[in-house]
Amino acid sequence: MKQKKIPMRTCVITKEKYPKKELIRIVRTPDGTVEVDTNGRVNGHGAYLKLEREVILKAQKTKALNRYLETVVPDKIYEELLNMISES
Repeated sequence: MKQKKIPMRTCVITKEKYPKKELIRIVRTPDGTVEVDTNGRVNGHGAYLKLEREVILKAQKTKALNRYLETVVPDKIYEELLNMISES
């Protein structure tokens, strides 16, 4: 039986490849807002981050998501990501 292909994505901070389900997607929607995409289906330009505290803090410090998404990412997005880590 043929094995199902696992989609791989690259974390924009660590540059490591992971299965899509292990990363979280941040999306700039067509209307210009930025949101966390928990199920990977929101329409727009996305960037993937590994759900680790150090990775999220580095993304905030270096403003890497601002460059990848070509917009200003509000601090509430980083707070939401950090809350997701503490809940799991």
